[in-house]
Amino acid sequence: MDASKQIDQYVAGLGDWRGRQLAQLREWIRAADPELEETWKWGTPVFTRGNNVLALGAFKDHVKVNFFEGAALPDPKRLFNAGLDAKRSRGIDLHEGESLDRAAFTALVRAAVAAVATGTKTEKSPKTKGK
Repeated sequence: MDASKQIDQYVAGLGDWRGRQLAQLREWIRAADPELEETWKWGTPVFTRGNNVLALGAFKDHVKVNFFEGAALPDPKRLFNAGLDAKRSRGIDLHEGESLDRAAFTALVRAAVAAVATGTKTEKSPKTKGK
């Protein structure tokens, strides 16, 4: 089965507010950059453009948007509210009844695509060699 159909089934299978929220986020992501490729990795929808850009996921009490290189992205509207201590990724957790600023989200998706396209990544901590 192709990834888009797997994602369709995933969203439809939720059958509650999480499915509706993921469907809306998916629509906004596709509108922000129609060239993003939908893939299915790790049992969840992942949007790629050569490399991983962002992933969507449904949990018991929230949905998550994970930006793989989120730490390198400007977030002037402060959408990121999860994974703020992570070295590279950042997330947006949405609970039932919460809304998201579409324009700010679209700008964040576009910035993430541009970061992946230019190879912009957050700095990794240097690894120390063992003795």
